[in-house]
Amino acid sequence: FGFVATCRSTFVMAARKQIMSITQRAAGRIKHLMSQQQDPNKIGVRVGLRKRGCNGLSYTMNYADKAEIKKFDEVVEDHDVSVVVDSKAVMFLIGTEMDYVSNDLTEEFVFNNPNKKAECGCGQSFTV
Repeated sequence: FGFVATCRSTFVMAARKQIMSITQRAAGRIKHLMSQQQDPNKIGVRVGLRKRGCNGLSYTMNYADKAEIKKFDEVVEDHDVSVVVDSKAVMFLIGTEMDYVSNDLTEEFVFNNPNKKAECGCGQSFTV
């Protein structure tokens, strides 16, 4: 929660918007993956960015351990799942939608990122 000043200088609690959203499909897949985890310290998945690929940045995903959540990481909770956004990736992922697609050829998490300026031909890296 954040504070919003009103014209009378009183403060009202305002809900803070989450960094990214998670679709029902992505949440369903995360729930499935978490149901196979035996480690009770794993609370969800961690999303970050890494410099690589022909366009600069690519997404990373790992299991999130509650003891490894850092001070400036953002924890997104939606559809009963938790996604920890690495603090170094927050500014690049604001407004991003995390989805999961499955078809005859592939199954993967997809990030619909409004900040992306360009993407490589294979879709594995992007520029902001």
